[in-house]
Amino acid sequence: MDDGGTQDARGTHPKHADPVPGQGGPVPQQYPGSGLRPAMPREAPVMPPVPPVAPAPAAATAFGAGPRSAVAAWLDTPRPAAAPGIWRFGHRPPKGGESAAGRLPAITAVGLLVPLVAALLVWSLWRQGAVPYESAPLKLFTPDDWWWGGTVSPRGWQGREARILYDGLFFGILVYAVARLGSWTEVVRHYVGRRPQPARALYAAVGALGALSLVFPAAFPLVSWDRVPVVDPVISLVALVSGGYELFTHDFVNEGLNTLITLLVLWPFARLGGWWGYGRELVARRRAAAGPAAPPPAALPRSQWPGLRHAGQHQAADVLTAEVAAGRMNDVDCARVERAWEGVRREARPAVFADTVLRHGGAAWTHPSGQRDLPARAARHDLLAGQVRLGRWVAGERAPRAYHDAGAALGPDLLGTSLLVVGPPGSGKTRHVVGPVTEALTLQALTGRCAVVTVCAAGTPLGPDSAYDVVVRIGDPSSAHDLDPYAESEDPDEAAAFLAEALVGDLDTVSTQSAATALSQLLGPYRAVHGRFPALPVLRELLEGDPGALAALRAGLAAGERAPEGTGGRPDAHAVMRRELDARMRQAGGAADTGPALADRLALLDRPVFAGFFGSAAAGERPFSLRAVAHHPLRVRVELPERGHEEASRIITRLLLAQFHGVVREARRPHFACLVLDDATGTVTAESVRRIQRLRAHDAGVVLALRSVADVPEALHGPLLGAVGCRMALSGVTTWDGSRFAHAWGTEWVETKEVAKHTVFADQPMTRALHALRKLVTGKAVTTDAVTTKQVERERWSASQLAHEVPPGHAVLSLTSVAGEHAPPLLVDLRG
Repeated sequence: MDDGGTQDARGTHPKHADPVPGQGGPVPQQYPGSGLRPAMPREAPVMPPVPPVAPAPAAATAFGAGPRSAVAAWLDTPRPAAAPGIWRFGHRPPKGGESAAGRLPAITAVGLLVPLVAALLVWSLWRQGAVPYESAPLKLFTPDDWWWGGTVSPRGWQGREARILYDGLFFGILVYAVARLGSWTEVVRHYVGRRPQPARALYAAVGALGALSLVFPAAFPLVSWDRVPVVDPVISLVALVSGGYELFTHDFVNEGLNTLITLLVLWPFARLGGWWGYGRELVARRRAAAGPAAPPPAALPRSQWPGLRHAGQHQAADVLTAEVAAGRMNDVDCARVERAWEGVRREARPAVFADTVLRHGGAAWTHPSGQRDLPARAARHDLLAGQVRLGRWVAGERAPRAYHDAGAALGPDLLGTSLLVVGPPGSGKTRHVVGPVTEALTLQALTGRCAVVTVCAAGTPLGPDSAYDVVVRIGDPSSAHDLDPYAESEDPDEAAAFLAEALVGDLDTVSTQSAATALSQLLGPYRAVHGRFPALPVLRELLEGDPGALAALRAGLAAGERAPEGTGGRPDAHAVMRRELDARMRQAGGAADTGPALADRLALLDRPVFAGFFGSAAAGERPFSLRAVAHHPLRVRVELPERGHEEASRIITRLLLAQFHGVVREARRPHFACLVLDDATGTVTAESVRRIQRLRAHDAGVVLALRSVADVPEALHGPLLGAVGCRMALSGVTTWDGSRFAHAWGTEWVETKEVAKHTVFADQPMTRALHALRKLVTGKAVTTDAVTTKQVERERWSASQLAHEVPPGHAVLSLTSVAGEHAPPLLVDLRG
């Protein structure tokens, strides 16, 4: 449990790397759940060494040197379930009214009394025999010898009992009709069924007592009214079926009938009050209180680690509780330990968890970098819920009531569907969105929950270097790390696909598939001869058709073909690769040859400023591979050249996007992976859009920031907006950009009212005189209002509204979670 392969950070040999500092610090442990990981490749990517900066002290927490209860209070703060995008930490539903879906319409409350009054009138007429054809159904379904001829006067006891049963049936039908027409069910459920326990059960019990007083008035001392026809019709039915009153001479029959009627009366009230569920809850509480064990987990605050106590790990829970109380754990430690507990619980290894906690306390399962917090934070984070707060949802007509003035937050459950952010320069893309999201992902990486790769220009304020495990500065000689253009791939076709997407993915004149074929025809033979892929300058020479380079490569393949079987050569493989190279040499110089276009694009990366990068350094050095993020919770930042190399920066960004999709789909990872592109201009291609759509299935996502939708080819505007699940339009977008978002967000049905004023023309002389006098006094003609209410379909946000009605510091954001939950496009105050 102490070393699960996460300590091979020193196995990587980056450029100018120093030994890993802090060897006397906390010893990282293997993350629980690693037993479920598939077997890694023979030479799996390893953790690169961290920059030579000492880890932050363990006592540095997000809460400062506050009292003991600071972290405990943070743990104990409720995090109720909420709609997507709502900040759950301490969230409370809005007060002061109900949503439109839960509010009773006014007609329901008024219509409750109308059927009741009508039913009382009909029942009174029925009792007096004033209802036309009242007795016709009775005589139709009963024998004639029960009645005197031509009348409904009973001859014997059968007629009397039949009349009582007939009146009871009519009473039941009348009660059912009143309940249906008056919407009694909806009213009772609205006012009683939604109350919390025990109030709900108590209100239902009061209603049940009222119903029983109507059925059994003699059982209530202070009641003097007659009983409703419920018991008597049942007795009449039993008498008619049995053929007499002999059964009622037995006490158990009378008691059984009364019990049955009582249960039938109480049954709807028991369902309304939730008596069964509430009763089971009370019994469970009583049993738990009577038992010798500690209080149930639900009664303990989260800072007491109730889940561990419920599983019998009281000693580990006591250690963690003491660590929290003493201020030796911060929010990162708590989230990391809870995630570790979830992993061992799935694997049924609680003893291993307890042993690690007892030996390391709050420092258990520390990130391989040894860090337990970031040097500084700029946003609000809740690591238990995995959320970062971006701002506040603005209460408005479009916003559902659950979102009114609630916090707006993002997490891996939303970023897993990918996020597109569009806003002009100065709108706050980096400051309000990309920065907080990146900071949240780096924090969650310290808990082992995710891996993050951030791509930005040099100098972009996305945190200090010490907040990352790997910082690659392309074109900077002082960079401690290089970037592997092949992502440690051993497959020439895969490596060729990466480079083809990066080099010509944005060109309409060159097919990406043709470019990948041309590259693989060179990469395969070169690897067969040298055991590795070529550096980019060498690859450029081969693409340009340099005779010397191609001849040397072909000679190496020929030498491999002549090597005997037992000397390590692979004649068959070399023969195949020679045919590949020959095909490439035949295509060189043709009209459809993609080699010159690839070489021209590759020349942008073969510049003096990039000397020593992209695998061009000394032979013993091993550049950083993006494949490592699939196996480790890494924090990586790639800084692109600052000025004068815009096209090269776009090529590198496309390369990283292609590599990211290739590495995250390989293995089953225990953590989320995210790629953040601070500037995705020129990055989106037809192939990358298809890749973004497939990331959700691999527990990964991307964040794309654009200054304008026009930075993407016009043919990809719709596919890109459809591929991402979360879309954000910041203040200042143009109407052209707004039209794309408006089309993606679609329309909704709304209720509108149109008021038309019509002048009143009076016919009577006196009325006309009064109208004339009124017009003389008010200066307005007498009119009447004609109100028309109708349902119309309108855009959720029109292009004009997005361009002109979004205030500065605000954005319109729509969300989709990986579980399929949706949040409509709503206005967010990014400064709140």
